[in-house]
Amino acid sequence: MALRTVVFLGTVFVLATALALVGTAQEYLPDLDVEHPAIDYFDSPSDDPIARLAGRFAAGEIRFAPGNDDLGYLQSLLAHLEINIDSQALVFSKTSFQAPKISPDNPRAIYFNDEVAVAFVRGSDTIEIAAIDPELGPVFYSANMKTLEQDGFARREICLGCHQGPATAGVPGLFVGSVFPGPTGKPSPVDAIITDHRTAFKERWGGWYVNATSGQQEDRSNAVAVNPAQPLLLDETVSRNLTHLYGKVNTDGYLAPVSDIVALMTFEHQTQMLNYITRVGWEARIAQHDGKTDQMSRARMDSDIEALVAYMLFAEEVPLPEPVEGVSTFSETFPKRGPRDDEGRSLRDFDLEKRLFRYPLSYMIYSRSFDALPASVVETIYRRLYEVLAGDEQDERFAHLSEDDRLAVLEILRETKPGLPDYFVDSAN
Repeated sequence: MALRTVVFLGTVFVLATALALVGTAQEYLPDLDVEHPAIDYFDSPSDDPIARLAGRFAAGEIRFAPGNDDLGYLQSLLAHLEINIDSQALVFSKTSFQAPKISPDNPRAIYFNDEVAVAFVRGSDTIEIAAIDPELGPVFYSANMKTLEQDGFARREICLGCHQGPATAGVPGLFVGSVFPGPTGKPSPVDAIITDHRTAFKERWGGWYVNATSGQQEDRSNAVAVNPAQPLLLDETVSRNLTHLYGKVNTDGYLAPVSDIVALMTFEHQTQMLNYITRVGWEARIAQHDGKTDQMSRARMDSDIEALVAYMLFAEEVPLPEPVEGVSTFSETFPKRGPRDDEGRSLRDFDLEKRLFRYPLSYMIYSRSFDALPASVVETIYRRLYEVLAGDEQDERFAHLSEDDRLAVLEILRETKPGLPDYFVDSAN
């Protein structure tokens, strides 16, 4: 079947001016076929948070409450999706289909949890939503925040030129971009990159507002290139350690007055983790459908699972040169979502002194997306995780894991992750 024409109407982060971007730590992975019979991305019914929410609304189980201001049903929608307002991150680069309405004076607000991200632009009635189906990956929607109860959600086809490629592990996915924005927020097509926990601070967050206390470590946030003749020279006057946005942007009309660094760093990690999970799930389902058991197909799958495991264990994470402190309650509310072991430890606990998380294994191991992976893939992932955590793996990529790290992660998993293979539990005896 020929690839259909797609319309971009609802992603979370887009760098439309640099379609072939790769992050400095990323490996290029070839695109997988969204219309393969094992996937049928465009036409498969979705079991994502928006689809479930719409079903509950249609059944009369819930109602959306309109706000008393220009935000319409936005706050009610976030509450039903269990998205905390303290996750707000503000991006001012013109990297969305609503680009004409986005600028340093009018950034785009992003709110997220493990399964869904919601974006809105002040002055626009359109809400953009990316909701995660455990097998399809992100499914994109739009809604009118003034007429949500009447019109509901519209599932949108995505522009695969932006959202399936090197930035997303070759499957439809999400990513956080860092650009060099001009005075209006228009990004330079040069040196735009995709960022995650493997990216050096000095390359992160171009085109974003970032509020934090982070010492003298440099990044691209809170700044624009004011001279068109020097599009890669950011004016970094008063751009470090901003605990508020006064003097940068008027935040009236937003749900929160800040753009929190810890929330943004968490979302950076989460986007690429989900992309890796989506990819290995698609590969396994396609191989099973096609009966591919040849050595080359197996090697490709093993390689991608290995990349997933390494990312999940924070291999190549760039150490924090100085401690980081957020400015919202996100650093407190995110860890409370657990789960926790008998000693009170959680994979959601932050470190923020030397690295992002205290216990270096991704909390996305608890996600519906991970649990929906084919059994053979999950078994391979568990086997590799155990080899590393039990100390049998000597690969230098995992040298960052101390003996205490490995033991703590093993103990947390044993008490908090249902369905672990017996060898995880037996080794504790």
